[in-house]
Amino acid sequence: MSDRKLIHIVDDEEAIRRSTSFVLKTSGFAVETWKSGAAFLKEVRHAPHGCILLDMRMPEMDGLKVQQLLNERGITMPVILLTGHGDISMAVRAMKAGAVDFIEKPFEKAILMTAIKAAFDRIDAAGSAVARAEEATIIVGTLTGREREVLDGLARGLPNKTVAYDLGISPRTVEVHRANIMTKLEVRSLSDALRIAFAAGFGQD
Repeated sequence: MSDRKLIHIVDDEEAIRRSTSFVLKTSGFAVETWKSGAAFLKEVRHAPHGCILLDMRMPEMDGLKVQQLLNERGITMPVILLTGHGDISMAVRAMKAGAVDFIEKPFEKAILMTAIKAAFDRIDAAGSAVARAEEATIIVGTLTGREREVLDGLARGLPNKTVAYDLGISPRTVEVHRANIMTKLEVRSLSDALRIAFAAGFGQD
């Protein structure tokens, strides 16, 4: 299996698909092309993860609609919009809806590569966040049930006395649990403990 980063080109113009595909392949990327937004949406659930180059103006379904449906379906692949002159207001709407960037046609290779790098940086950041959450969940799993309750109270910004009252224990006992939490999480400061707690989903009302 290739370890090259994959880019999906969604554009109704065959000439654009062919020329952009050539530029990307010669730059070391893997490429899949789609002749319409509908065709891509039909297969996106089974499509390999990558970056999406999405044309703004296509017949039947424009890029904004495709992006909206991707968001509604929980597809997290980063989107870069390819726009024609005069589509800037639409591109701004796309950015507000989560697009990484928009590029005006005809575009320069350097501009395209910069946008693609930003898209894959976003993928890497999301992957790191998932990894941190999984690691934090495992670490927090070493705590007892009561220690987890204390940590959750602290993550919600509650003082020791309030945590103690809510749990029906003394403030001194909360301090003991707090010290044990720090030891088990192998952290030296409350802020470090809270970072792990937040990553594991604690402190959410």
